[in-house]
Amino acid sequence: MKNIIRFFNALCIVLVLGLITSCDEKETEDNTIDPFNNGSNQRNMIVVLSDLHLGPDLTYSECKNNLKALEKLLYKIKSSANVKELVIGGDMLDEWFVPANINTYNGQSQANYVQRIATTNKGVIDAFNAIIQEGKIKVTYVPGNHDLTITAQNVSLILPGINQARDTSLGLGTYVPNDLPILAIEHGHRYNFFCAPDPISNQSIAPGSITPPGYFFTRIAALHVAQKCSTPGDTLPEPSLNTNGSESQNLLYAYWKLWQWAIKSLPIENKFDENIIVTNINGFSGNYSVNDLIPFQLINGGEIDVNLYKGIQDNWNQRQILNKVPVNIPTYQAIVNAASATESDNQAKTQYFLNPNSNKRIVVFGHSHDAKIISYVNSTGQKTIYANSGTWVDHNNVAPTTTNFVVITPQTSDASTKTYVKLYHFKNEVVTKMSEDSMRY
Repeated sequence: MKNIIRFFNALCIVLVLGLITSCDEKETEDNTIDPFNNGSNQRNMIVVLSDLHLGPDLTYSECKNNLKALEKLLYKIKSSANVKELVIGGDMLDEWFVPANINTYNGQSQANYVQRIATTNKGVIDAFNAIIQEGKIKVTYVPGNHDLTITAQNVSLILPGINQARDTSLGLGTYVPNDLPILAIEHGHRYNFFCAPDPISNQSIAPGSITPPGYFFTRIAALHVAQKCSTPGDTLPEPSLNTNGSESQNLLYAYWKLWQWAIKSLPIENKFDENIIVTNINGFSGNYSVNDLIPFQLINGGEIDVNLYKGIQDNWNQRQILNKVPVNIPTYQAIVNAASATESDNQAKTQYFLNPNSNKRIVVFGHSHDAKIISYVNSTGQKTIYANSGTWVDHNNVAPTTTNFVVITPQTSDASTKTYVKLYHFKNEVVTKMSEDSMRY
């Protein structure tokens, strides 16, 4: 009888230990999910948020209705006894989504602009600062494309004490936690033709600029939203391939087609020769028109040229080297897939999992706003996990959900445990699990 009791007690201990070490969420008494409770007293969970798109003016900011939800979620994270790190995976402070006809800085400095964002989004910034100042949870910021040129100093201006994972070059960064070296968190714009830093083009026009063409696309998109425009005020000429052209001309034609799609998708009331895009940011000082961005031909079927970003189709390989892209992305592939969320997912696989020089088994991107988890196999046949942390914009035109976040719970030394990656969204103060995967490394 005593042996049976001992066996039963041992079995209970094993089951309890299994529950403590393998679970990264717990249901409360009212059956709601607490994604920040791993059922133990161990502080080991990593939460990733990205694409908050906090703006300086709620009349046009992409995140307005979701601000209160974000604030509440941050305080849930703060109160957790199990969250160890909170990572902001880029596009937190938005310099891009500003209607084209608005002077972004209002004639003042970037520091003033960042302070305006902090004032407009005070509840959220206060919540971040409460977590940082308490000191129990490490908060790390990784730059995205919408906050590409915002300096480390200006981020710290409103979030003093925040950790920043930055490359030596402005506008990029990858975060690898010290005690989880198989994990890499970056925004993902490094691999995007429209959104990766461009320190080569436009140097005679905007010395020192790293602003890529996606910035101008977003300014036009914000104007489209502000105008609520459905009927375009102008039309683009149909591009014509230069039949006697070189590979460079073929690539510029592909770039033209990309812009044609963008402008047709986001009509504006203005004529395309109007200088409506007010810059005064990152080396640019002029006002520009849509026509300054779109490739053109003086003769149908003749040479294709462009005003802004002249030669961009030829410098992509050099941009990749400067931006430290490990595996080269062919220029044509990069251009035609610049608007594809799937391409962003594929680059996580290409740059990390199929790259024999990479030891990463878990990768988290933001950027595409398309929250998901995908498992891959790496170059040595091991399981790997990719997650996209989605977005917090009010209206997500890419995927069916917003208010997303990712939670990673590392395995313990117990061989029966796994590392869990879980994706959630937070709507009407209810947490819903969207997807999960796990592995043992």
